[in-house]
Amino acid sequence: MKFMRFISAGLGAAALALSAQAAGGAKHPHAPEGGWDFQGPLGELDMDSVQRGYQVYREVCASCHSMRLLHYRNLGEPGGPFYDPEYPNANDNPLVKAFAAQDEILSTEPNDVGDYDYRPARTSDPFKSPYPNEQAARAANGGAYPPDLSVITKARAGGASYIYSLLVGYPEEAAIATDTIETEGEDGETVTEQQTLIEVGEMAVFEHGDSHYEGELVQPVGQYYNPYFAGDTTPQWQGDPRHAPPGGFLAMPPQLTPGRVEYLDGTEATVSQMAEDVAAFLQWAGEPKQTQRKSTGLAAMIYLAILAVLLWFSFHRIWRKVDH
Repeated sequence: MKFMRFISAGLGAAALALSAQAAGGAKHPHAPEGGWDFQGPLGELDMDSVQRGYQVYREVCASCHSMRLLHYRNLGEPGGPFYDPEYPNANDNPLVKAFAAQDEILSTEPNDVGDYDYRPARTSDPFKSPYPNEQAARAANGGAYPPDLSVITKARAGGASYIYSLLVGYPEEAAIATDTIETEGEDGETVTEQQTLIEVGEMAVFEHGDSHYEGELVQPVGQYYNPYFAGDTTPQWQGDPRHAPPGGFLAMPPQLTPGRVEYLDGTEATVSQMAEDVAAFLQWAGEPKQTQRKSTGLAAMIYLAILAVLLWFSFHRIWRKVDH
């Protein structure tokens, strides 16, 4: 009897999972057109891109998203985007010091009258968080909690490709329309409201081999449609219910517009370029030592290959006169 209950529970969970998958889901994320330099066992991060990505994070993302697991000194350590061999101790790197000093954090030591003052951050401090606590973050974002980005590429399926796709996946202006609707208020008066409609079939991400979606999405107030964000669009879909578009609605509006960041190296700041750079930076942040790890792994594999060859010859040399 217990076994049958266990089987029934398993079948029920599987049915729920399949129904959830049918109702929701998201479009599969993709890498930039040129792919990622860090992919593969011998791939390495493009440090120029990681440096630009840090600039995008500072100027665009840091106002809402924290990176509590990173310290300023990590930027100047070996494998970091601003590592300088002249300063083996990252705490002495003047560029890293300058980056840290741009932020002010609350001192942990009281002043002469017992109050806590703000001071410029040091290289030993973690990245400054935009909000003092989760409650303040939710209050400032309409109840949504901006996730910490320290290991976001490891926490999301698709990694850096998910970050890139999400940032470039918002509907274009040509696919967005507004409509006026009239509803009856509680006092019986007519209330006029504006609603945002998404012409999914006009979005560029659905023009290359995907099914054409005939219909419109009614975008909820305070939320934004993105085909790469997992969710369920069926309740807001005004079209064939059997072919609701993938994706969902999130509280973060489109953040990247052409030229929003003025790159210090003169690179043109297109939406795709900024998304690629900040995704590369977050890829580095999720594993700051990945370059050294791959170098060490390659050396270890070469060593083991040579050792295997030597052992093979030694085996045949020692047992050559033994009849097997």
